[in-house]
Amino acid sequence: MEPMVVEPPATRAGEPEGVPGSGAGSSGAPVRTVSKSPTRIALARLRRDRVAMVCAVICAVYLLIAVFAPLLARLEGQNPTDLHQNLIDEFGFPTIGPTGEHWFGVEPRLGRDLFARWVYGARPSLIVAGAVTAITTVVGVVVGLIAGFSGGWVDRTLSWLIDLVLSLPYLLFAIASSAVLVAIFGGAGGASADQVAGIRFVSLICVLSFFGWASLARLVRGQVLSLREREFVAAARVLGIPTRQVLFKELLPNLVAPIVVSVSLALPGYVVAEAGLTVLGAGLIEPTPSWGLTISAATTYYRADPLYLWLPVLGITILVLALSLLGDAVRDAFDPRTRR
Repeated sequence: MEPMVVEPPATRAGEPEGVPGSGAGSSGAPVRTVSKSPTRIALARLRRDRVAMVCAVICAVYLLIAVFAPLLARLEGQNPTDLHQNLIDEFGFPTIGPTGEHWFGVEPRLGRDLFARWVYGARPSLIVAGAVTAITTVVGVVVGLIAGFSGGWVDRTLSWLIDLVLSLPYLLFAIASSAVLVAIFGGAGGASADQVAGIRFVSLICVLSFFGWASLARLVRGQVLSLREREFVAAARVLGIPTRQVLFKELLPNLVAPIVVSVSLALPGYVVAEAGLTVLGAGLIEPTPSWGLTISAATTYYRADPLYLWLPVLGITILVLALSLLGDAVRDAFDPRTRR
């Protein structure tokens, strides 16, 4: 039942409040009520959370950096692929630090601009995390709805498939699958470096999506199992409403809270997964600018050039921390038993 917010009638000028028979109360005017849905209540509670608002601003800043990465690099006057060999000594180390032309300096060995690489590196992380989250959410919600509502052999088959995906060793299959997909789609057929990088980018999204939908599907299935016996579902069946409409018009609106919470907590996980697989060699490759690639290359120079390593590490840490805290705030806002 939706909570009701009762607004008391306004009193006339010069009349005391709360006196029986005075003002609007004596005229028998009806009391106006304003209803608020649970979603509106959760959003209002989320707006009052300062930590959540700060984290939302940080995430928005990262999104703007990724969108306007070419403009930011052009503002500095550099490009992420330009080589500045004149700024590298005979041992491969930069001869300069942060300057007006290179705000974060240049990377060892190749001399590419670190600021341009950093702003462009935000793009793969957010694109991969956003795409995988969208795919896994759609697939997980649809499979969970069908499995929980249908029952019988459909439920048993889909539940077995969910358990199978969850039982697979994620890291081993991710590393092996990425190499196999690259070999199938042109990695071993003389493709150019840009084509191989594009194949690795798509294969990373496919691998993460394959392993990511099952947990949400299990969560949605459990919620649907408890909702399908409710009165509004029984009434919809009696009225002869099609199954598709029952699933997406009756059941799905009641699953908004767990789905939103799952999405908010999945985003930081996929950001870390993209960077981790890239560091292990199963993710993105050159010439794609990536924080994971920078971290992998910077481990050799962490003492001689600490800025080279800590820039992408801090970028990932701040983004993941903001997304995680925002996800916790969303979970608390949609949980009626939680008061922060």
